[in-house]
Amino acid sequence: MQGSFFSPFDKEKEQALRKGRRQFLESMAIGSMAATMSAARPFRAKGATPLASESRMRPFELEEATVSELQEGMRSGKYTARSITGKYLRRIEEADKNGPAVNSVLELNPDALKLAAELDHERKEKGARGPLHGIPILIKANIGTHDRMTTTAGSLALAGSIPRQDSFVAKKLRQAGAIILGKTNLSEWANFRSNNSTSGWSGQGGLTHNPYALDRNPCGSSSGSGAGASASLCALAIGTETDGSIVCPSSANGIVGIKPTVGLISRSVIIPISRSQDTAGPMARTVTDAAILLGALAGPDPEDPLSAASRGKSPADYTRFLDPRGLRGARIGVARGMFHSNGKVNKLMEDAIDIMKHEGAEAIDPADIPTLGKLDDNEELVMLYEFKAGVNEYLAALGPQAPVHSLKEIITFNERHWKEEMPYFGQDLFVKAERMGPLTSHEYISALQHNHRMTRAKGIDAVMDEHRLDALVAPTGGPSWTTDLVNGDHDTGGSSGPAAVAGYPHITVPMGFVFGLPVGISFFGRAWSEPVLVRLAYAFEQATHFRQPPKFLPTADLDVA
Repeated sequence: MQGSFFSPFDKEKEQALRKGRRQFLESMAIGSMAATMSAARPFRAKGATPLASESRMRPFELEEATVSELQEGMRSGKYTARSITGKYLRRIEEADKNGPAVNSVLELNPDALKLAAELDHERKEKGARGPLHGIPILIKANIGTHDRMTTTAGSLALAGSIPRQDSFVAKKLRQAGAIILGKTNLSEWANFRSNNSTSGWSGQGGLTHNPYALDRNPCGSSSGSGAGASASLCALAIGTETDGSIVCPSSANGIVGIKPTVGLISRSVIIPISRSQDTAGPMARTVTDAAILLGALAGPDPEDPLSAASRGKSPADYTRFLDPRGLRGARIGVARGMFHSNGKVNKLMEDAIDIMKHEGAEAIDPADIPTLGKLDDNEELVMLYEFKAGVNEYLAALGPQAPVHSLKEIITFNERHWKEEMPYFGQDLFVKAERMGPLTSHEYISALQHNHRMTRAKGIDAVMDEHRLDALVAPTGGPSWTTDLVNGDHDTGGSSGPAAVAGYPHITVPMGFVFGLPVGISFFGRAWSEPVLVRLAYAFEQATHFRQPPKFLPTADLDVA
């Protein structure tokens, strides 16, 4: 942000925005690192592709480092939490803010090094709390923290906003001894502002790039978490999903993503879209690391009524389900109706099915969801109702110090600052949502019941019952598309919908590359079946090891099949 383009609105809000902007800049100055990023990047970082010469990166000591490797390094004395944190901060400076300028990190935690030093002292005096002790993690910028970082969903309307308490996710991370390194950029408002949006872009952070090919899209809305984890800017990352926003950026950035059963992880103090579909979830470079993080985050929370259903269904340790022979005897349903229009993607999927058979799985092919495509516009209708109710409730909880107090005020803010907030796409979804009535409306209740019936009893559960399946598989999506700020996202298809609408778990794992661009395979199934899906995903990962670190190329290598 530059200049004084906020003058048209009232003085109190202008002061709040300036304060938020100042806090944002101050938070970037950690240790000896200069604050090289402002809340809105120069145009090259917001939209243009970095130059080819900028993709040359120095070797990074912690590239692809796993949680167990970092813990062993701290046990042996090779590393400390502080030294590891410092290395990731330098990596962010070199790869995210400069060099290829992936632009995945929106805000850094100004207390990260201090917290790391405290955890080092605790380890020395009392030992480690567990596998996440001293591990730096990036979280999506819609996940609330009550500290010196802001929680904005990438919107200038929420600049400077700090919730009154930590989200349940942040509390669980701190209890586990993890270091919240910073917050990642995202598709603004978790990609629920316009149907013509460009994923990975926010008014506050600009555009995030895909580290495999910088002119390609990282997918949304957890774009920064996906790109940041893939580029080794952190040990682990956390995203949120309503429909596809964990699994799509995980697939597009070549990492593992777990979208858990709705209610397994509390949504309290996370800026919402849909109370019936929203969830946070792990994003990591390996299934093992994602399983470690899932165990740390799961469990009931009085602040989120839906999480009560997780009681007795949320193991503290999902790593005990990691079995390299986990595909043996498994009945895998092939959801062919969700295959891709891209022949190369489908060839990877056919190869993946053969691999699973070789590992001892039985493929039931086809095993299509009978209600696929029968949701009509009901999913968006439910989201519109729930978004208005959820955002207004979230803003009310911020109290009188909130920079805006309702969806209506956000719409007005965006209209006043359209040059900064809506240079590429508008807010048609916001306008539609504002017209919606309360959640007691018959239209809403009927649509929600229809969605659950079509995706649960008559959908995923029906096909799994019929064929006695352990899981369903399909391509997660297609290769990343070229970012287009003029026309918005280019739909390349995906398999996230049924599990997202049902509120059921979904895991994606790398299954290969198309022109050097990663593509994932999805494992999804019944509610609370995370242990089964973790076992299957891990066995597939161990049989293939398709994950490769990104090379920060300026564009896709079309000479590679």
